[in-house]
Amino acid sequence: MQISKMAAEGGGKEMNEIKTQFTTREGAYKLLTHSEYSRPNRVPFNSQGSNPVKVSFVNVNDQSGNGDRICFNVGRELYFYIYKGVRKAADLSKPIDKRIYKGTQPTCHDFNHLTATAESVSLLVGFSAGQVQLIDPIKKETSKLFNEERLIDKSRVTCVKWVPGSESLFLVAHSSGNMYLYNVEHTCGTTAPHYQLLKQGENYAVHTCKSKSTRNPLLKWMVGEGALNEFAFSPDGKFLACVSQDGFLRVFNFDAVELHGTMKSYFGGLLCVCWSPDGKYIVAGGEDDLVTVWSFVDCRVIARGHGHKSWVSVVAFDHYTTSVEESDPMEFSGSDEDFQDQIHFGRDRANSTQSRLSKRNSTDSRPVSVTYRFGSVGQDTQLCLWDLTEDILFPHLPLSRTRTHTNVMNATSPPATGSGGGVSSTVVTTTNNPSTNGSNNSGANTPGNSLPTPLPRSNSLPHSAAATTANSSKSSVMDNAIASGVSKFATLSLHDRKDRHHDKDHKRNHSMGHISSKSSDKLNLLTKTKTDPAKTLGTLLCPRMEDVPLLEPLICKKIAHERLTVLIFLEDCIVTACQEGFICTWARPGKSLVFLNSTSRQLNDPL
Repeated sequence: MQISKMAAEGGGKEMNEIKTQFTTREGAYKLLTHSEYSRPNRVPFNSQGSNPVKVSFVNVNDQSGNGDRICFNVGRELYFYIYKGVRKAADLSKPIDKRIYKGTQPTCHDFNHLTATAESVSLLVGFSAGQVQLIDPIKKETSKLFNEERLIDKSRVTCVKWVPGSESLFLVAHSSGNMYLYNVEHTCGTTAPHYQLLKQGENYAVHTCKSKSTRNPLLKWMVGEGALNEFAFSPDGKFLACVSQDGFLRVFNFDAVELHGTMKSYFGGLLCVCWSPDGKYIVAGGEDDLVTVWSFVDCRVIARGHGHKSWVSVVAFDHYTTSVEESDPMEFSGSDEDFQDQIHFGRDRANSTQSRLSKRNSTDSRPVSVTYRFGSVGQDTQLCLWDLTEDILFPHLPLSRTRTHTNVMNATSPPATGSGGGVSSTVVTTTNNPSTNGSNNSGANTPGNSLPTPLPRSNSLPHSAAATTANSSKSSVMDNAIASGVSKFATLSLHDRKDRHHDKDHKRNHSMGHISSKSSDKLNLLTKTKTDPAKTLGTLLCPRMEDVPLLEPLICKKIAHERLTVLIFLEDCIVTACQEGFICTWARPGKSLVFLNSTSRQLNDPL
């Protein structure tokens, strides 16, 4: 009986084996055991009750050619090292900076890539008690502490990022569901801030800080219900994607503070979000164990990926493996074959990919095939890699016809530079009126490129019609919700009543525990009544599983003993981290070097 049970589970012990290498069509990725970063004692961290391990990178343009720096938090500790990657073994005995905090724990951090030099870097660190610290780990200075007295927000910081292209502005999200825009040059004041409404829409409101002199925060965003788990700026910095515990992805025009579009998880909260290199697609993951691909232009779900067995904690696009082929595309069905000769890695390839993505959106009508690579890690300790190909992006059309028609693009504006760690974005900014009404209209532009109306598809509508349908679907869903049991709120305005709809179906996933104690605000009061999830299931907000393509992962490998919390794609490696505090480097094919130091020799074992 026991033997048959093990056989049914696929081999028992073998299923729990930690993988140290895996193979995709471009070759073998190998774990470099001597490039592992952790606390100096290398002892697994007891992660009970602690915040997720997070990793941030910055390049300081060091003349020595080794300019990469890594920051990571483990429990109450924060470390800053020279990152040697695939080149040399990690030396954990010599952190550039190490900090141990009392009474609070670091939860997230972000470098300012614009201002980084070999002598100085600006690092923002968010904390479990709500504060945000600005430090320089090279100079070992602490310059400022924001929300020090917790007068702005008392809840945990969930995400902190510098505003792209700015040396002084940064955005902070909290588990209260609020986001705040700060300027490092301004103080936070000695009293709690007072706000006045700037803009209000479907389940969000933006307030300005009311004071005689300019003070932080400059803006307060109230988004959804429950924790705002993560946000990500588009490659050109014009749009902001937010994922919340209420299960909604909300995409805003950041400067115009207007809602562009929304998406609802299949169930549960959304935990992570990322943009494609050209800004056309957003991938989100969360408590439904799925990765969901959302089209920025069409404002709709175009695919879901199922491979994880538990919550998805991080999603990220691989800028270096996203490929553009001007001839017939490769066959992608043989996932573990080696096409190393046809695929090349490195910065040149990434830049070439970006320029060719731009070419794809020009008036050049040559056939071009694009494949987006993205990855995900989860609490199931597994790493999944996914390819998003044209048969998914443009379903039910002959591939050649699809390529021919999608190349007739209007790209008249010059490309803009991207924001992120050294990878230029494929951005052609064509937003002529940033303050236009940003909700699912047929003239919506991607943060990367302007697109014409797509061809009709058998499972959808032309873009303008789909956009109209999206608006009418949302309106009808809200009208139903309003009509079905909100008579006691009959005196509220339409906006107020709409705000109650979207965050009603997450009670079984415990989002109520994340709601701020300061929920006496009108918007929060309006969200107490729960609605049947079927109100969104089957609409454009949340299509049924059978209504959208289901992706299968290229690879899905168990790579850690504890839940995974980090996935970062670099030029010559992939970086992952788990809650035990181990940051692992996976060399890309052909990048697994033999270290000169014999005690740190990295063996390239055959497959």
